[in-house]
Amino acid sequence: MIKCIIIEDEELAQDVIKTHLAGSPALELVGVYRSAPEAARALNAQSVDVMFLDIRLPGMSGLNFLESLSAPPLVVLTTAYAEYALESYEFNVIDYLLKPISFDRFSKAVNKITDKLAEENEAAGADHIFIKANGKFCKVNFSEILYIEGMRDYLKIHMPQQTLMTLLTMNEFERSLPKGRFIRIHKSYIAAVGHISAVYGNSVELGKETIPIGLNYREMVMNFIGKKTR
Repeated sequence: MIKCIIIEDEELAQDVIKTHLAGSPALELVGVYRSAPEAARALNAQSVDVMFLDIRLPGMSGLNFLESLSAPPLVVLTTAYAEYALESYEFNVIDYLLKPISFDRFSKAVNKITDKLAEENEAAGADHIFIKANGKFCKVNFSEILYIEGMRDYLKIHMPQQTLMTLLTMNEFERSLPKGRFIRIHKSYIAAVGHISAVYGNSVELGKETIPIGLNYREMVMNFIGKKTR
């Protein structure tokens, strides 16, 4: 089963998605939350494959919440406001549903979810990726990556012997990384867990390199470090 959660503060909208999920046997609803903090605690406590995320939430918006997550599950944005569509594509969401959400439109989103998860499962055993850099496709072994640095629409992939620059967004590249081996520590940085030699203050040390921890990521990083030291 594909485990999913709903993050939505309006009860009527919650009920619509619940009803659609009841007619989608591949998906299992494991939680409903009204705010970003509630959802964050849920994501730390359990494994989730998909979240149906409302854009307008009390306190922190859905997009700001999504930006704060180091390795979010697949995301289907839900909103009554079409003007957010263009901005949502920057976050590499799986789909964008306008309220009121029909079951036919919801079913198309479910198909996208199942197709994407099948692709990820197929790629899970890979130990490398090919990226376009310097006019050619270069093989990059995951084990050699120290950290990834985001620069608008470009990425710098830092390795001990070289640094490659490629035309990708952070979210696009993060999706291709093997789970558990990399951690988002900043809006602009992803660190390779196996190369982290120290964490102190608001910094992560990877060999001779030091990169910052973003304010919105610090709690998540320290929780991760705490789990590894138990």
